[in-house]
Amino acid sequence: MPALDDLSLLIEAARRSGQIATSFTGKTAQRWDKPDDAGPVTEADLAVNAMLHQTLTAARPDYGWLSEESDDGTRRLGQRDLFIVDPIDGTRSFIEGSDTWSHSLAIARDGRITAAVVFLPMLDRLYAAAAGAGATLNGQSISVSDIATLPEATVLATKPVMDMQHWAKGDPGFKRAHRPSLAYRLGLVGQGRFDGMVTLRKSWEWDIAAGALIVTEAGGQCTDRTGQPLRFNNPDPRLNGVVAGGGAVHAALLSGLAQTQATP
Repeated sequence: MPALDDLSLLIEAARRSGQIATSFTGKTAQRWDKPDDAGPVTEADLAVNAMLHQTLTAARPDYGWLSEESDDGTRRLGQRDLFIVDPIDGTRSFIEGSDTWSHSLAIARDGRITAAVVFLPMLDRLYAAAAGAGATLNGQSISVSDIATLPEATVLATKPVMDMQHWAKGDPGFKRAHRPSLAYRLGLVGQGRFDGMVTLRKSWEWDIAAGALIVTEAGGQCTDRTGQPLRFNNPDPRLNGVVAGGGAVHAALLSGLAQTQATP
């Protein structure tokens, strides 16, 4: 199935996701806490997930399925194509009534992302990319920033990332900013609004898959924390951290990082 056809499917599904999610009021939506401190889930997450599973798997019955809100199994490992979905990335922000949560939808073929959408319905921002076709925001082409050095850069990262134990050469020197949704952070890097993004924790594939393609199709680099290419549809669907940015910033971030194991 051509990547552009898959992308059209994801765009339509993302917009339907936004209609469902915004029909709930985040602060009053029924919510539960997942086991093992895995964070909250709301009835909106589950409603979006149910629609996406029904719609997407009906359209592509041969594709596997991996979602934050679905039980996982081994069947997907034998499937060449795979949907990778986070029905609401930034559920805490959704609960708080913020506008920076997103829907993150991607398709992987043989472990590589081929189509991707990150949609923020409250901001009406739809990031999209297909392999070899570039990246867009609301239909307009986007590209990563051309900032060349870390002291010039503003990088999306959490406060713990700035702990000096993570940086082999001391203070990396960049200005830090933050957004709660990992998918949105990657979209912002692809857009060039921020120069890079770092997360050192093990990262779920559904948080990263869509944004990773948006960054690379916008001309940037997106790897794990050691510089290894990202590969998806792993038996354990977690990645060894993520580093993204324009070529120079991405290289400088990797050069500065102490190469230790990912934070649990």
